[in-house]
Amino acid sequence: MRRVDYDREQHQHYARGRALTEPQLGAWLSAFAAALPQRRPLVGLDVGSGTGRFTPALARAFGPVTGVEPSVRMREVAQAQPPHPDVRYLAGSAEDLPVPDGSADYALMFLSWHHVQDKPRAARELARVLRPAGRLLLRGNFSDHHPEPWWLDHFPRGLEADLAQFQPLHEVVATFTAAGWRVTGFGTVTPPSEGTRADVLDRLRLRALSFFSQLDPDEVEAGLRSIEEAVAADPDAPSPPLSEPLLTLERR
Repeated sequence: MRRVDYDREQHQHYARGRALTEPQLGAWLSAFAAALPQRRPLVGLDVGSGTGRFTPALARAFGPVTGVEPSVRMREVAQAQPPHPDVRYLAGSAEDLPVPDGSADYALMFLSWHHVQDKPRAARELARVLRPAGRLLLRGNFSDHHPEPWWLDHFPRGLEADLAQFQPLHEVVATFTAAGWRVTGFGTVTPPSEGTRADVLDRLRLRALSFFSQLDPDEVEAGLRSIEEAVAADPDAPSPPLSEPLLTLERR
């Protein structure tokens, strides 16, 4: 997997390219609520918070949240949003979280686990900062549980390149259980559609997916041209919703 340098490559367009509609955001918050304790407020960590697409919503739903993000530019985009009194953003990473021991009730990692370089260290660090019985919500792709969007077939090496970014589920679980975690749930969440295929194409043109960093520039251009030709035939066709995996773990 090629590392993605968000300070150089994607911070300018990430917020637009990866934006969630209110119904999509609501579907995720409902899934998170079902996996978390019912009491409020809960103290949260958004690990790999990026441009803050989830952080303020987590604060509104559950209580104060710290977004932890290694990319300076991504944090700058997040901090440029209208401020929320229960949100702060700090420099850090899953391997080096800038918060005290046992200071959070839960952590969210939404499509950030595959970017973690030292995964065993991150699993231990996440256990350090959560209270006993704290929950980790890990929305990751796994090489053996992988949603395949309709546009991926337009890149000849698309599936191969995308799968290469991710571990199989059993490897992720083994990393966490070795660090004292236990699995409390695994399933899928199916948010509403992203809109029409033309809407999806507009976002793909922004190249805000780490997938694009795994392909050569010529492959990216050829794939986008192929998608454009397909979409031109029926731009208003709905983009099918995807069932996306969510792994829930508990700190022992």
